[in-house]
Amino acid sequence: MMSIDLKIFSPKGYTGIWSGVMNPEYEKLFGGNIRRAREARGMTQEQVAAKLQLGGCDITRSALAKIEVGQRHVYPDEIKLLKEILSVSYDELFNQN
Repeated sequence: MMSIDLKIFSPKGYTGIWSGVMNPEYEKLFGGNIRRAREARGMTQEQVAAKLQLGGCDITRSALAKIEVGQRHVYPDEIKLLKEILSVSYDELFNQN
C-alpha cells in the first residue's frame, strides 16, 4: 500500500502534514459546521445537495447527511462549493470550536 504525505497550507501559512488518513473527530467537527451553517440559512439537505449537483458535484442528499455526521470524506471541489452555497468562510467551515 502506498502512502502519500502532503504539506497542508492555509491562508495563515503552513499548518502540517496530511498522511492520507483523516481524523474521524475532525471530520465530525467539519460536518457539524456544515450542518449548522445549512440550518442557519434555513436550507434542507436536499436543497444543498441540489445546488452541489448544479455546480458539478456528484452528490446525493444521503451523501450530504453522511458528511454532516462525519461518515463520508469531503472532496476539495465539494468544500469550495459548500463555502459558496452556504456563504461562509473557510475559517467557519474548519472552525474547531
